Amino acid sequence: MVIPTRESGGLLIPTLAALVPGAAAGLVREVLLVDGAPESSSEIAEVADAAGCEYLPGPADTGARLRLGAEAARGPWLMFLEPAGLLQEGWTREVRSFIDQAERTGSAGSRAASFRPALDGFGLGTRLREATTMLWQVTTGRTRPAQGLLIHQRLYRQLGGHEEGERAPHRLIARLGRGRMVLLRSHMLMPVR
Repeated sequence: MVIPTRESGGLLIPTLAALVPGAAAGLVREVLLVDGAPESSSEIAEVADAAGCEYLPGPADTGARLRLGAEAARGPWLMFLEPAGLLQEGWTREVRSFIDQAERTGSAGSRAASFRPALDGFGLGTRLREATTMLWQVTTGRTRPAQGLLIHQRLYRQLGGHEEGERAPHRLIARLGRGRMVLLRSHMLMPVR
């Protein structure tokens, strides 16, 4: 599990709490918080220590932090999450099913997965934005980085990993393309921006 952080300690705590069922199910064995905040800021290091995560100081560049986290990860599967994303109930079952099927069918090196978007809010406007997001995904075949990305190390390396730059997560998803991305049934709750 790789989470690129940058002065986002308050947003991070609920995200880490949502990972507890994954740790209990044996899916989450390591959580790498790759922080791009100035060295004088220790908020993320304190959160990592309290939550039992690994803290990696990294560059300010988002793509470089994601690549650093991927290189430090020890497991064969990588899951990239944003600090404010909240995995919703049932995500462990979906991830386990995807991984098992990909490994059983030999498609671990050719398929990746993402969660369905859900916006944190009430009202018609929020639901319309969710519907717009889903329509965009259906027409383009691309998910948003805020929805998380589950990808095998082999496919990640084959695609060249994350490049440098703030749009690195978007470019990696674009290189995956429509045919290799699976949209899981469980949701990722994202803040309304």
